[in-house]
Amino acid sequence: MASLNVGNLGNLGEYLREQRRNAQLSLRQLADAAGVSNPYLSQIERGLRKPSAEVLQQVAKALRISAETLYVRAGILDAERDRDDVETRAVILADPSLNERQKQVLLQIYESFRKENGFGTDVEEAAPAQDAAAGDAAGGADSIPGPGARTAGGGEP
Repeated sequence: MASLNVGNLGNLGEYLREQRRNAQLSLRQLADAAGVSNPYLSQIERGLRKPSAEVLQQVAKALRISAETLYVRAGILDAERDRDDVETRAVILADPSLNERQKQVLLQIYESFRKENGFGTDVEEAAPAQDAAAGDAAGGADSIPGPGARTAGGGEP
């Protein structure tokens, strides 16, 4: 049935299977965690179904991996144009020394710098509620002290 694979779907399915096994999850466990049916997830892994961006985001969250990486593998995002952005996001999301709130705040700051420099992304729609929550948690990017900022005492060194 490999002939039924469409474009990147086989690659996506293989990657998902590898990530699921690395996470030591059964197909059923991942399906439950992602809120999708076991047969549907099996079809995605075998390259027979093309999941929506929403399903990919749920699966990525359950696997604790970057949704953007799955979007690229599924052909939703252009790999060449978005590679650096996706890799940066993936590294941030995979960093075990950061908690989830810190990761979201860091991603929001990263995105604001990209916009400031004229690089918008297609990924913004993927998690607007998370971006807003991260902004609230960080107090907004304007509250982050820049070089030479003083947190107490003021004055020059």
